[in-house]
Amino acid sequence: MKITFISLFPDYYKGFKEHSIIKNAIKKKSVIIEEINPRDFSEKNQVDDTMYGGGAGMLLMIEPIVKAINSVKQDNSYIVLMGPRGKSYKQAKAKKLSKIEHLILICGHYEGVDARIKYYIDEEISIGDFIITGGELASMVVADSIIRLLPGVIKEESYINESFTDKDILECDQYTKPLIFDGHEVPKVLVSGNHEKINKWKRQNSIDKTIEVELKKG
Repeated sequence: MKITFISLFPDYYKGFKEHSIIKNAIKKKSVIIEEINPRDFSEKNQVDDTMYGGGAGMLLMIEPIVKAINSVKQDNSYIVLMGPRGKSYKQAKAKKLSKIEHLILICGHYEGVDARIKYYIDEEISIGDFIITGGELASMVVADSIIRLLPGVIKEESYINESFTDKDILECDQYTKPLIFDGHEVPKVLVSGNHEKINKWKRQNSIDKTIEVELKKG
């Protein structure tokens, strides 16, 4: 898989590529990551301007963004804009995107991107109902969630029972040593050796945790 970040701030991605699972995935050649700067496709290095009709702040111009897209776009490319108007990102979408050969993630900044970008993308994705200074952090969240699902990056059993993998049900509580800490004990069923009872406990605990979290949200 290849992931292309279109960003005014490509240095954001240095740390992202140099640590943990992402670093290993690049080393294994499970994923290729590149950054494209729209400034390289702009006249006089200008990538933003004031808005028609007025409004506070500056808006990213359409031409440098489209030129950046076209510089890397292929027949197998899928183009995503990181933005607040997109559908909320979920694990099911991560699975779908992990099957794509070339993913292009466009990062807005300032007041966003000229609305005509809609004619050049496949979809817009939001990571939540809040505003951050640019799309770079959001694009890394999406990329991370996809890369870990690629074949050979991590063991399949590491994510097959994770939160949200089974529809929208959270993963069950998990424990490790010591057996008792500060008076708090690991549930006895988990050390019983009875796998049938353990599986039933895990399933019920997942459901209970999901209900508890949803009630807190409400």
